[in-house]
Amino acid sequence: MTVELQHPMKPEATPEEVARGRFTSGIRSLILNDLAGDMRSAYERRAAPAFKKEHGRDPETSREAHQALRGDPAFNIYSAMRVHAQKMVWASVADSVEREAERLASEAQAVADLGGELKLNPDLEVPKNVHAIDVHLMPGSYTRGEDSLEAGAVYDRGLAVFSMGLMGANLDDIGLSMSQYIKQRYPEFDPKRILDTGCTIGHNTLPWKQAYPDAEVIAIDAAPGPLAYGSARAKMQGQDVTFMQMCADDLAFEDESFDVVWSSMFLHELSKKQRAKCFEEAYRVLKPGGLVVHMELPPNDQMGAFDGFYLDWDSYYNNEPYYKGFRDETPRNLTSAAGFAEDDYFDFVVPSIGIYGEDAVREAARGDRAEAVGQETTGRLAEGVMWFGFGAWKK
Repeated sequence: MTVELQHPMKPEATPEEVARGRFTSGIRSLILNDLAGDMRSAYERRAAPAFKKEHGRDPETSREAHQALRGDPAFNIYSAMRVHAQKMVWASVADSVEREAERLASEAQAVADLGGELKLNPDLEVPKNVHAIDVHLMPGSYTRGEDSLEAGAVYDRGLAVFSMGLMGANLDDIGLSMSQYIKQRYPEFDPKRILDTGCTIGHNTLPWKQAYPDAEVIAIDAAPGPLAYGSARAKMQGQDVTFMQMCADDLAFEDESFDVVWSSMFLHELSKKQRAKCFEEAYRVLKPGGLVVHMELPPNDQMGAFDGFYLDWDSYYNNEPYYKGFRDETPRNLTSAAGFAEDDYFDFVVPSIGIYGEDAVREAARGDRAEAVGQETTGRLAEGVMWFGFGAWKK
């Protein structure tokens, strides 16, 4: 179970801190695999039958599955342990980040003139959903330490512990899987300018530069600290990517200036109004023949009641206020409302390249390996994870 990052910008951890991280990852694996399985069994054996007895039918929605499970011992144990484990994730990395703060700042300064630019905007008003609450229970959220590298470093090391090795050695499995899927599925597509919106530290940006090395790649986010950290992180991996402080719903780019607009696990952190504007802006800045593509959680209308609730859990208990609202929307409607033709919409499931290998991604892109969106492993950070994506072409 890999929880230590493999790039040179990472905060160094003591053996004790490494052990704490591995212990926390182990607890999370137990929760997301074994205890989640126990909760599913409790739902099928107790909660759903009790709901049916009271209402004359099975639970039909994520909300009703949640209603049926509340108070069940399996649900209570799962939820309590998952909340505490989430807090343990951030606590397990805090000491190393604080101790390494000066070194990280020095390392970032040493590579400041290499590779892509870092463009921060001190006049930008950081949205409340970025700074006003501790998103996914991360102390200080994305603006911890204000303009310092601290928020990026905590996020980087914390996500490595959180993901239990399932997001790759440098947390780039989503970007690697998605970019290779697009490259294999559309071999004639040769983008020259790629935009990553809501990039955080750019961990899923860099694979697009690797997939299309001749393209100019720009990554934006509203929070300055993660951008500064992400810029240094990219340079120390030899990647030429520009990082800019900007909001995805108000892009400071000219019309028809990008070939790809991409994001990963970002849309669920936006309000409904911000999300709609984000798609409108993507449509505006895309060239004709350009592609908007997002990796996200699969929508509730493509999942059963329990699996929908399982993913919606974060909206109730993990400080993700817009999580369920996004999953209750239909991705096709989001793209069509922004101007994309309905016929140019597509969605897909990509096997994790780190778990299943490049051949599995290639087979999925060719259509030789069709994966169901609603299956248990889609979107769930657990054994056998697969990634859900959707997109649309601009005519």
